[in-house]
Amino acid sequence: MNGFGAKIAGIACLGAIMILVGCAAREPSPVPRPSLPVQPEVRPQIKLLGYTIQAGAFSLLDNAVRLTESLQAKGLDATFFHDEDGLYKVRFGNFASSDQARSRAEGLQKEGVIDVFYIVAPDQYTASQREIRGEAYVREQIVNTAKSFMGLPYRWGGTQPETGFDCSGLTLTAYQLNGYDLPRTSLEQFQAGKPVAANRLAKGDLVFFAVHKKSAVSHVGLYIGGGYFIHAPGQGRVIGVDSISSGYYQSRFIGARAYL
Repeated sequence: MNGFGAKIAGIACLGAIMILVGCAAREPSPVPRPSLPVQPEVRPQIKLLGYTIQAGAFSLLDNAVRLTESLQAKGLDATFFHDEDGLYKVRFGNFASSDQARSRAEGLQKEGVIDVFYIVAPDQYTASQREIRGEAYVREQIVNTAKSFMGLPYRWGGTQPETGFDCSGLTLTAYQLNGYDLPRTSLEQFQAGKPVAANRLAKGDLVFFAVHKKSAVSHVGLYIGGGYFIHAPGQGRVIGVDSISSGYYQSRFIGARAYL
């Protein structure tokens, strides 16, 4: 090979090397695939109660109901309950501090709305023990609270039962007496909870029904296990237990919600 041919051959080899090196240098990096949006976990929207006020100690349910209604008329979220000592008592409010609760209570005391009162601190509620004693314990206490109303008349008030205002009084009370600020009406409770499949119900979950209008939440009960729920069934009836699988409630079942 003459000098010119060798020069051409050398250039060709050099070009081949440059092409190889250049391809390696320009090897495209993997095209990033668009990531799927992360679906946030649906979490319950209820909050823990702060400081609340307890007032009244009545032997008659009607007296506790009257006090509850007078406090509700003042815009306070009041509820009554049957205490372990056999007396009916009333709790109301949700205050950020003990001083705020006491100031409100003293004002109502001066107005003659309440007499003796007691400030309930957040750490006195079952909810404060969840991290120590576990969720199952809290659920059991909520169920026990609801069961303490068994046999009592349907007395949470409300003039429009299709809104689910009355029946939700039981579920609201069961949660509030354990330190959870559950919304007032059955529709609000339905919207605030985390959806639960019917075959995964746990004690303390709420079950919802359409008893007035098709597909419209108008009734709520509290699941107590074994396929049963406790609820305030309607005017003229007492608080009791029914089966979700019974013909009437099964055909009207809309869904269930969890809050813990």
